[in-house]
Amino acid sequence: MNFASDNAYGVLPHVWAALQAADQGTALAYGNDAATKNLTARFAERFEHNVAAFPVFTGTAANALALACLTPPFGAVLCHKDSHIMTSECGAPEFFSGAKLIGIDGADGKLTPEGIADALEGLDGSVHSVQPRAISISQATEMGTAYSVQEVAAIGALARSKGLKLHLDGARFANAVAHLGVTPAEATWKCGVDVMSFGATKAGALAAEAVVFFDPSLAGEFEYRRKRSGHLASKMRFVSVQLEAMLADDLWLISGAKSNALATHLAGELKQIPGMEIAYPVETNMVFVRMPVEKAARMRAGGAQFHDWFAPQKDGTVVTRIALAFATPDEHVAKLIELAKA
Repeated sequence: MNFASDNAYGVLPHVWAALQAADQGTALAYGNDAATKNLTARFAERFEHNVAAFPVFTGTAANALALACLTPPFGAVLCHKDSHIMTSECGAPEFFSGAKLIGIDGADGKLTPEGIADALEGLDGSVHSVQPRAISISQATEMGTAYSVQEVAAIGALARSKGLKLHLDGARFANAVAHLGVTPAEATWKCGVDVMSFGATKAGALAAEAVVFFDPSLAGEFEYRRKRSGHLASKMRFVSVQLEAMLADDLWLISGAKSNALATHLAGELKQIPGMEIAYPVETNMVFVRMPVEKAARMRAGGAQFHDWFAPQKDGTVVTRIALAFATPDEHVAKLIELAKA
């Protein structure tokens, strides 16, 4: 029973079908195929806005290359201290941009305008310090929470007032939008997002993400940076058709809603068990549970796989992360609940 990551499961049947259909005949290479050529139009339609969209293989590449287009080497990107770009991308955003990441604390994995403003106070334009150029938020956050539209709009307004660009890491954008019940447009450019990394892999693609610029003028360097990073696939059609399949009939959003529902059900059961405490609001597909270390060990011995999110505490408890996916079987969730009650 794998609850360690929402990357644990395979590929949605619709995506496999799209890949098989693309594997017929020939197509022009390096993104000159019809699927890739049409991808920007597909995203523009779904986001109700003029965009520039580019497929890449991974979320790390999407984040790093997007941010590299927003900031010079002497720039800085403000982000949450626990964000994926800060903790889990091996310095890729800094490598590809040359810029510095500045981590900011915030409850439930979220940045606030106040926290950002405090961090900006120390960056006064001196030649001796890095210059702020962008803000990056994760939607959903690494703690499984989702920014409200109003929260993103407040950060977007601050970014504009300071001449900064706003980047959104949307590895779990499907989960966030499903939770919020808003349109993709309302969750992004309408509240000030300039560019996003659109996640499809966690929602059921094989290996496909996209960088979506809501201001296409910011994308002037992207194709060169993508090539230089090794993410311009010669057979790009096999990446693009995955994204087409995910966008068709909102498959990405249906997938996100399904894993969210599993998480909500699981959290509702676990919080009723003595000794189990939900550590963060359960708004998307991840459940963070504080439990006795011995309980976690017994659940693992019973076949459940999940991660400790923080080191065990002196009181003998540990915060664990349980990730639900688009294909997590209901019976696995039921078995996990049974193990937690034992």
